[in-house]
Amino acid sequence: MERAAVTPEPLPIACGRYCGIGASSDLTWTALSVRKRLHVLRAARQRIAERATEFADAISPALARSKSDTLMSEVMPLLDACKFLERNAARLLRPRRLGLGGRPLWLAGVRAEIYREPLGHVLIIGPANYPLFVPGVQALQALAAGNSVRWKPGTGGGAVAALMASALREAGLPEGVLTVTEESVEAAQRELERGADKVIFTGSFESGRKVLSGLAETVTPAVMELSGADAIFVTPEADLHRVAKAVAFGLRLNGGAVCMSPRRLFANPATMKALRPLLDAELAKVPPVALPARTAAKLLSLVEDAIRAGAHVHGDVNERAQRPIVVDGARPSMAIAQSDIFAPVISLLEAGSMLHAAELYAQCPYGLTAAIFCSAKERGRARTLAGMLRAGTVLFNDVIAPTVDPRVSFGGRGASGYGVTRGAEGLLEMTAVKTLLIRRGRNTLHMQATKDADAPMFAGIIETIHGKGWARRWSGVRRFLSGARAWK
Repeated sequence: MERAAVTPEPLPIACGRYCGIGASSDLTWTALSVRKRLHVLRAARQRIAERATEFADAISPALARSKSDTLMSEVMPLLDACKFLERNAARLLRPRRLGLGGRPLWLAGVRAEIYREPLGHVLIIGPANYPLFVPGVQALQALAAGNSVRWKPGTGGGAVAALMASALREAGLPEGVLTVTEESVEAAQRELERGADKVIFTGSFESGRKVLSGLAETVTPAVMELSGADAIFVTPEADLHRVAKAVAFGLRLNGGAVCMSPRRLFANPATMKALRPLLDAELAKVPPVALPARTAAKLLSLVEDAIRAGAHVHGDVNERAQRPIVVDGARPSMAIAQSDIFAPVISLLEAGSMLHAAELYAQCPYGLTAAIFCSAKERGRARTLAGMLRAGTVLFNDVIAPTVDPRVSFGGRGASGYGVTRGAEGLLEMTAVKTLLIRRGRNTLHMQATKDADAPMFAGIIETIHGKGWARRWSGVRRFLSGARAWK
């Protein structure tokens, strides 16, 4: 059993490569204890809570949502995430001294200590669809870990980003530790050229690929939180009324401009037949949304392509008042079933079984979230299905909403990116690992040159430690002793 490890003292921490302007304030923030940093975050959380309506009003009115949606999908989960850090960051970032358990015998006298250090400077490139919650949590995690942050807001997100930066400064964050840039694409390019110790990017696959091509030149690490073409799987005994409500919710929320909005639905033919009228009834309640001209043009192209390929499309493309579109009889090879478009559209794909559905699902390159709707007695098979899906998160009997739990990380696979934000794992993404290996005692035998004649002794050690069964291990002991006598 591993002996309980003693917590070592924190090390003095060096600033990252790209501190640049404001380096002195960066170092001041980095030098603070984690608990003192969290005191600032707590004070900021309380200020944001007092001004919650002001924060909601600062978010772009172009987004298809009510003020209540904004409060519950952006302000509330941001504050929950901050509270999670206040309660857990000190423990998660605490240095660890490894105990004796598992240490190789031949490394006796070597002590190992693991430290989590700030990276230095973190560049956050935020999205337009959730301009507060997504980059705001990332900024809080980076700050809690001791980094300085530059925040490039998405289109329409500059005002709320500036408001949050102001709340943090009022709470005691040193000037220059968090800076907010312009919203433009050019601003993002300038910040990338300026350099950072890590980049946290949220956006489309195509934009992410362009960002990564530049980061490769400097080998700058990144977390890429990219889009999805997320799927719903419906088992034969699932609650179909719940499924229909979930699809309608997913296509209504933010006008369907959510990276986790359902884009594909898999079910067997009988289940799909029973689901269609329920789905039609729920989608009829979803209000129309205005689409950007570019998005409407892309949607029209995808719909026309699906029709040519034999799908039955219910609904028309209308840039000014877009209602949900259902692509019935879709196939996984269709472009619309592989698109990360931000519009209220879903493709229905029939599968003979859940195994077949998993095979069809795998033909799409995106792997952000997936949802499985099932009855209680089908949950075991649903878990098996979940294990087959290449996705960062799998939800059961729900979509989107549970992912804001501040305890859990969020990230995708495949074309949906890599790395995670939020939760404990998201906090640790904002740190660099430093390991101290401390040799105690005066033993220097390992530094002596070896000879071929020493090989039997070392082979004996290996067999003693790793051989199968006592007979093999005892044989190793004999070989070791024989070799050791010759070595002397």
